[in-house]
Amino acid sequence: MKNYMVLLLSVFALFACNEQKNANVVDKENKIKSTTEEKKAQKKKSVLFVITSHDELGNSGEKTGVWLEEFVAPYYFLKDKGVDITIASPKGGRPPIDPRSELPEFHTEESKRFTNDKEAQKHFSSSIKLAMANQNDYDGVFYSGGYGPLWDLSEDKTSVALIEDFYKNNKPIATVCHGPIIFKNAKDADGKSLIAGKKVTAYSNSEESVNENKDALPFSVEDELRNNQGIYSQGQNWTPYALEDGLIVTGQNPYSSKLVAGFLFEKM
Repeated sequence: MKNYMVLLLSVFALFACNEQKNANVVDKENKIKSTTEEKKAQKKKSVLFVITSHDELGNSGEKTGVWLEEFVAPYYFLKDKGVDITIASPKGGRPPIDPRSELPEFHTEESKRFTNDKEAQKHFSSSIKLAMANQNDYDGVFYSGGYGPLWDLSEDKTSVALIEDFYKNNKPIATVCHGPIIFKNAKDADGKSLIAGKKVTAYSNSEESVNENKDALPFSVEDELRNNQGIYSQGQNWTPYALEDGLIVTGQNPYSSKLVAGFLFEKM
């Protein structure tokens, strides 16, 4: 009887020991999983900003480039949230700024901040060449607008390939105002327009109609989006309006820049 009790106690002790080991293993696995998830959540997000290198407004004799608000508003919105930003342009170096966007009537808090921000000025002036950019290095991409993209980014094969690569890898593509012209030649895996059947917006024909240099433009962004089977809509002229549809985020005008940046941030 005594031997039987000893054997029973030994079995019980062994069982308890195994249970404790199993509990320790599960606890360790949970801690590893929790740590991995925390590291993933804490991983700094990275965005590629793409800006035009074109500075001639058709045959008007006037200068153009990026519309300043369409760079600085999303730039500071994302930067202040801790997002790492790389700036690229077709030619590299300092992208041209549309001089009209620097007039006093178009000043914003962000543009004033940019004027006095030497670090941001240096960052802007040191854009990498677009050919050096790889979607593997970023969580999303933002294309600033202005009239410049109508001439270069609308047709740039490097840009088109980059957009298609971001899309193929399930990463968001955001743009604003005249920026959505970047989708003019972008295709999905089936060879269809990337925006076919998707809700999109851009600078409207009604907003463009008051532009004294509208005849110098190569085409209408609104018309091109419709021609590519995008489901185009707009808000009131010169008021914030942005749309998201899957990986595609578009904004109507400069005042929509922050909205677009917000949607992009949420999708990353």
